[in-house]
Amino acid sequence: MLRVELTTQLWRIRTLIALACLAAVPVAAGVATAGNAGHRNGGSTGLFGAASYSALNHAVASLAFLEPLLLPVVVALLGSAIGAADRDWGTLRYLYVAPVSRRRLLTGKLAALGVATAAATLCVPLAGLLTGLVLFGWHPFHVVGAANLTAGETAVRVSIACGYNLLCMLSIAAIAFALGILLPRGAEALGASVAFVIAASVLNGTHLLRAVQQVLPVHYWQLWTTLFDPAGTAHLGTGVLVQLGTIVLAVGVALLVLFRRDPAA
Repeated sequence: MLRVELTTQLWRIRTLIALACLAAVPVAAGVATAGNAGHRNGGSTGLFGAASYSALNHAVASLAFLEPLLLPVVVALLGSAIGAADRDWGTLRYLYVAPVSRRRLLTGKLAALGVATAAATLCVPLAGLLTGLVLFGWHPFHVVGAANLTAGETAVRVSIACGYNLLCMLSIAAIAFALGILLPRGAEALGASVAFVIAASVLNGTHLLRAVQQVLPVHYWQLWTTLFDPAGTAHLGTGVLVQLGTIVLAVGVALLVLFRRDPAA
């Protein structure tokens, strides 16, 4: 099931186009700032100010730029497609006749969801790293207002940042997957998932709704960026718990719907 899901979803034209769009942004940003190679990126601060110092700086800055909106939209596209494709194509009932148990189907889809989300998430820093190697070269990770990070510090912090980003994207992937299982059409699931990301981002920017913000997974997505501040600390525990809670809740809903509803419904 995993092989079938990955073959039918990751190699679809729309998926390849979406991943290419993700990779194109770091490339375009690198070309636009190539003239600042080895120097601060204009008057910007933080990750964006240091983006032109090295390949790793550019990779991490690219991830920080794409994570709030474009990356979760692509992940939502993959999640909703994996959740809804079999019903959209009218093959879900035939899978059960094959026979493929609902448990095996769900396990295969969730595994494919994890692989697809990882591919989309890692596509961004990888494109940023390759672009940065060509335009800025391989240099120590620069922190604006602090000393360069050592190789060990850089490896640890970048690994934590990528792992945390993957967990955050898995939360929106799980929501999109559950909506793909729940709603009649994949397009509806994608629209609802994208609407959720946009609405949650708007609510997260409204300081008057602080109580609502605390339960939104979006609220914690950028916590990792403080790993690369001069202080170099980040409190990710609450964010991890919220993302895991979102994933468990969404997968639970998907499981409940898949096990109780007629496959053709």
